[in-house]
Amino acid sequence: MPESSNASSGLLERLENGPVICAEGYLFELERRGYLQAGAYVPEVVLEHPEVVANLHREFVRAGSDVIEAFTYYGHREKLRLIGKEDLLEPLQRNALEIAESVAEEFSANRPLLAGNICNTNVWDPADKATDEQVTAMFDEQVAWAVEAGVDFIIGETFAYYGEALLALASIKRSGLPAVVTFAHHQDAGLRDGVEIDEATRMLEQEGADVVGVNCTRGPDTMLPDVARIREAVSCHVAALPVPYRTHAQQPTFQSLQDPGSEYLPGDRPFPTALDPFTCNRYEMAAFARSAFDLDARYLGVCCGAGPHHIRAIAEEFGRTPEASRYSPDMSKHYALGSDDSLKKHNRNYVKKL
Repeated sequence: MPESSNASSGLLERLENGPVICAEGYLFELERRGYLQAGAYVPEVVLEHPEVVANLHREFVRAGSDVIEAFTYYGHREKLRLIGKEDLLEPLQRNALEIAESVAEEFSANRPLLAGNICNTNVWDPADKATDEQVTAMFDEQVAWAVEAGVDFIIGETFAYYGEALLALASIKRSGLPAVVTFAHHQDAGLRDGVEIDEATRMLEQEGADVVGVNCTRGPDTMLPDVARIREAVSCHVAALPVPYRTHAQQPTFQSLQDPGSEYLPGDRPFPTALDPFTCNRYEMAAFARSAFDLDARYLGVCCGAGPHHIRAIAEEFGRTPEASRYSPDMSKHYALGSDDSLKKHNRNYVKKL
């Protein structure tokens, strides 16, 4: 069994010293690139095109991500059963972990943390106790493969039910690894089983979660109030990973966004493949990260819709210069908008007509 790249406290030590940046959003980015199908969102790409997943890991680390999260999100038994490929579960999980580990090794001088991942199963039902056992078995098998791969910590994410998150946390805690557990709530103020978000995170901390918070569904403006509520409720580290879309009070999630200005929508809403007009720019995401950090949330990142430019902007907001900062914008050399003395005057004089 490979040894973990860091001591089990590696994540917590880094959080004590400042922000830890985690790039998520693999589902959306790989769908945009043509390697994953919107709808079921099953990450078969880790088997079919492992080189594409590896390169996306590299791009996010070059941009400043402190974490490589193995792309096992929605690669669980229920999702694979849905598409008739449950037999691929173990090879998919193992391959995703191997890809992530191999890329982490490439950055030996400043090795990113390696994270395993479990997520909402879409199976758990608060009205059916039998699903407790079914979901626990799903979590346990995924956690076991992650532990065998030598991950530094495990992320349990995108839970809309407190009860399911609690089962996920129990599976992670049995591994002995640090646990990051995040909720993704929808238009309701609370979770689907009636628990308020601040109360849910408080109870998870009591059950041993090392980091608690929110990810996905909500954009910067509608996630930040949740971050403030959670910070007041817990004493452990807080996570905040919004989607990079301009959600607002009337449409607080990216699923609820409406685009009356377009007649070309694939159904009754832009989600998930026509969200382009709502995309936050990199500076908005950096501003969110700063605001969340000012609330003392230190586990920061971007979820579905994230691009490396968002991650780089967040890293630079905290004074970092990741490898990709070599190519950060320098408009002084732009042919018309620039300020360099060597630029042609007739182009610079034309700027007002651009």
